Amino acid sequence: MAGFNSENTNGFHAGENGDAGDKTAGKVITCKAAVVWGPGEAFKMEEIEVEPPQRMEVRIRILFTSICHTDLSAWKGENKQQQVFPRVLGHEAAGVVESVGEAVEDLRPGDRVVPVFNGECGDCAACSSEKTNMCAVYAVDPMRSVMRADGRVRFFWVGPDKARQPVHHFLNTSTFAEYTVIDSACAVRVPADVPLSRMCLFSCGVSTGLGAAWNTANIEKGSKVAIFGLGAVGLAAAEGARLRGAARIIGVDINPNKFLKGREMGITDFINPKEYTKPSHEVIRELTDGGVDYSFECSGNLEVLREAYLSTHLGWGLTVVLSIDPCPRMLPIFSMELYERKIAAAAFGGFKPKSHLPALISNYITGETKINLDGFISHEMPFSEINQAFQLLSEGQALRCLLKL
Repeated sequence: MAGFNSENTNGFHAGENGDAGDKTAGKVITCKAAVVWGPGEAFKMEEIEVEPPQRMEVRIRILFTSICHTDLSAWKGENKQQQVFPRVLGHEAAGVVESVGEAVEDLRPGDRVVPVFNGECGDCAACSSEKTNMCAVYAVDPMRSVMRADGRVRFFWVGPDKARQPVHHFLNTSTFAEYTVIDSACAVRVPADVPLSRMCLFSCGVSTGLGAAWNTANIEKGSKVAIFGLGAVGLAAAEGARLRGAARIIGVDINPNKFLKGREMGITDFINPKEYTKPSHEVIRELTDGGVDYSFECSGNLEVLREAYLSTHLGWGLTVVLSIDPCPRMLPIFSMELYERKIAAAAFGGFKPKSHLPALISNYITGETKINLDGFISHEMPFSEINQAFQLLSEGQALRCLLKL
């Protein structure tokens, strides 16, 4: 693997003729991957084979990957419909294109990229519309565990008997491996001079939270906001609200350790539901003279969603849902209540990845948009310590663990 303190691209720098990766292009690559063999089982560093990319696919050398609560939920097997193993999880990362498949025109070997779980083909009716960022072909599909091109996997574990066992994909990305194969629609090129160690945050958490505040809610200056769940996505929503000039940002979480970090992201008030005898929505209404203008549900809990919904102001309050309850239950909202307040959901923050992420990243680089990316990374450790990283996240001791491959 690459050195611990390096953003080494292992030689994959495109030359004058774009010849990077010629030695391995079209061939099977053997590399290390953190494979999970069953729900809740420890990740095992396995040697796997990664096949070449097929039509409209790219193979990427992953240099940095971070861990999201969606990975944690999948690892635990909280949604039985998603229990497909063995599997390579992971969906926040940054790396370098090693080779491209047939018909890929917008990427070439040596390009630095971030994989994204919600793709953009650029050709379908959805991609042509300003009303959605959900591509008709490559939109996120939590149930998919094989590639679209041929319905097969690109990962194989070779057992002692030399038999090749398929290892399944995850969220269009599978970044817990030194090499991965993804649809080209799910890879966004980033500038050559940016720190890849920070770019991986744009793969999911930061983009989702910022976009929910900017695109879905479209927060105005002076707004009052409540954020339920202060993980990376929730704090990114707070960051987005701060950058838009929100007057009051209330953070709600049962882990008081998150409050100090929350202040760095612009949160002005904190509520720990365990410290009150009344529901959180009542506390928030009292604090804000009737309720907040916008609330964001970032915990993946339907009971919390109801609190978030009722915390908004009667008549114009909007609740944005950013997480998913792993249990297939109905929303805890009466139909009559929908006349009183609004509710919406945001996938990838409403951003079209290929169309919108480059500008977001450019604005971060130039300082036009002052996003505190460093504030989201609580731990940095080698890829080999992935089990420790998952333990930290599971215990609420980590925000984002950055793993270096």
